[in-house]
Amino acid sequence: MKKQFSVIGKSVPKIDGRAKVTGQAKYTGDIKLSNMLVGKILTSPHAHARILNIDTSEAERLPGVKAVITHKDVPDLKYGISPARWDENIFCIEKVLFVGDKVAAVAAIDEETVYKALALIKVEYEVLPAVFDPIEALQEGAPLLHENFPGNVNTEIHQNFGDVEKAFAGAYHVRTDQFVGQRTYQCPIEPHSAISVWEGGKLTVYSSTQSPHYFQYYIARQFGLKMGDVRVIKPYMGGGFGGKLEPTGLEFAGAALAMKTGRPVKMFYDRHEMFAHNRGRHRQIMKITTGVDKNGKILGVHADFIMDGGAYTSLGVATAYYAGAMLPLTYEFENYKFDMVRAYTNLPACGAQRGHGHPQPRYAFECHLDMVAKDLGMDPLELRLRNARKPNTKTPNDFKVNSCELEACLEKARELSGWQEKKKSLPPGKGIGLAVGSFVSGAGYPIYRTNLPQAAAVIKVNEDGTSATLYTGAVDIGQGSDTILCQMAAEAMGFTYEQMKIVSADTETTPHDFGAYASRQTLMSGAAVKQAGEEIKKQVIEMASMMLQTDFRDLECREGLIFRKTDPAVTITFAEVAREFFVKKGPLVGKGSYAPPKLGGTFKGAPVGTSPAYSFCAQISQVDIDEETGEIKVEEVWDVHDCGTVINPALLHGQVHGALFMGMGEAVWEEVVFDDKGKIVNGNLGEYRLPTALDMPRVTSELVFSEEPEPAGPWGVKEVGEGATIPTMGCYSNAIYDAMGVRVYSLPLSYEKVWRALKEKREREQQG
Repeated sequence: MKKQFSVIGKSVPKIDGRAKVTGQAKYTGDIKLSNMLVGKILTSPHAHARILNIDTSEAERLPGVKAVITHKDVPDLKYGISPARWDENIFCIEKVLFVGDKVAAVAAIDEETVYKALALIKVEYEVLPAVFDPIEALQEGAPLLHENFPGNVNTEIHQNFGDVEKAFAGAYHVRTDQFVGQRTYQCPIEPHSAISVWEGGKLTVYSSTQSPHYFQYYIARQFGLKMGDVRVIKPYMGGGFGGKLEPTGLEFAGAALAMKTGRPVKMFYDRHEMFAHNRGRHRQIMKITTGVDKNGKILGVHADFIMDGGAYTSLGVATAYYAGAMLPLTYEFENYKFDMVRAYTNLPACGAQRGHGHPQPRYAFECHLDMVAKDLGMDPLELRLRNARKPNTKTPNDFKVNSCELEACLEKARELSGWQEKKKSLPPGKGIGLAVGSFVSGAGYPIYRTNLPQAAAVIKVNEDGTSATLYTGAVDIGQGSDTILCQMAAEAMGFTYEQMKIVSADTETTPHDFGAYASRQTLMSGAAVKQAGEEIKKQVIEMASMMLQTDFRDLECREGLIFRKTDPAVTITFAEVAREFFVKKGPLVGKGSYAPPKLGGTFKGAPVGTSPAYSFCAQISQVDIDEETGEIKVEEVWDVHDCGTVINPALLHGQVHGALFMGMGEAVWEEVVFDDKGKIVNGNLGEYRLPTALDMPRVTSELVFSEEPEPAGPWGVKEVGEGATIPTMGCYSNAIYDAMGVRVYSLPLSYEKVWRALKEKREREQQG
């Protein structure tokens, strides 16, 4: 990367690092307010049942209980991602639809009392037949979850670009494979909690949220309040990965309890409740058919998917569209067909999890392409090079790609990993695998439709000119966006990072921003920050030109120093100029906003997947398989990313390592398991198997850069945080196949599945 910047491009320390490592950082669960009550939600023990009666009288009489509420005490307005799919109430009214569904809530003086009160609430149910499999849910006669969604069809998508059937008819080779992706859960370190305060007709909510503005909008809508009468504050946050993007029962029930009692109410989920309510990754059944010519050039692709959405829509309608929209990004072909049905089942609702709908389809497609390459007798890396997307092209579904260095990613990954030699020489039990990926740098459209800009920012220089504060609605969920945005602000202002401060994610004090989802903040929030910083720089230079009696066009400002371009010895400090500005003109403030340009696609569902810019990457992994036990050891991974201009190299590579870690967990170990009644049986961090630091392989994280920077991003930035997860499952699966010579078609690629596949392979060989 060109060394043309003063602040960005450097691995500066995280702005919140000291507070976090010393324990000064206060998370939502740490906050204690005067007179605060504890609130909990009573949930359903049944997967599908009619509510006949709720008796709260005994709970209300318990000493220390201050309020008990049911659906009768809250608005009956439905909510969800879009009006066509509003299907959820604050509390269930007629039926419960999964084990853990929301029935009632209690506020009491302490935790012990609130649990005693929950046990005293008597709910009479009529248990109904339930369905837990999406294919069964779509069959005629299956138990129906929602009367206004016949056949349990939550979302149905049929997109057709070009002529896939004609492409298949003219293809040299056509292959079909089916893969299954499992339910997984985000597992943030910090459990979800919320504190609601009702005072003077105004509701304040402290919440562990990825999108304070989204929460503010929906809480206000649900209770019939003006948005200005709802304040949402995000304290420090211990991870999200998509699971803290939607308002939950905590925010809604907490608000209702606070209004009823007039006291602050803290709501929280324990870890098992987090599994039921955090809306993790969907289970997907993915059939993919591809036609190629004799040289491996892709002629057409048909993706035919079924998705288990659980009991409610959640963000799942977007997930369903994402599953197909992103597949054509990495390869150039003209004919593409995507069919999807997202089914309702009597299981917890699924929503957004890192990569939002795309990691599993990418896993299926990348494994499928390896099988196509094998059929053709072709190196799988060569097959990808022949089809790799070029810059300044359009996908068949009309997404415009500006910068794209996927070919360079593949070539560098091949070189770093020693691919060519290892494909020929690795011993039995060892394998090497490849996959590629791409992801949006911010969704082209916000979560809910609005005419507001996607992001806005304000920077205020303090009156002595020695520091500046950035005000942004962007959300740091641990990924370091506060640090990144302060670096971008300092660069744009000509200031120093060390003198930057930040106030973020408070709907009362910071300007509008949609928050942390779809890898949007570096590009979108960063664009607003850059504009605000440049406005300050312009004002400072104009004031300096008067102080130095120099043409403003001959002045530059870098790292807190203003100097003449033609005579750099003539200088004046940023602080001196800022103080003079305050005396002469008042507060030195800059503001900026960002709205994406017009993006492609006029077909139904086109907004999902459109983005100003796309990242690209290639991953290669090397594994070792114990053929006696099926144990998988990932020995080394090479990740090469095209993510545009780098703001903070240390944070970037940390994101890659974290994404690989998360992808490895989903590929090999993680799966939410239910019993035959729909109850989660491994809803804890002991039995839900996450990898540990001891499982982490050696990682080589490298970058490639375009000759021309990404035109849609400030300074040419693109995303990396979610994109590095996209290829990981396919990468590991292909390496495992290379090591053992037999394909496992369902995630996770557990030791048992690998052992059974090897056992069956040996038995076939003995019989043959």
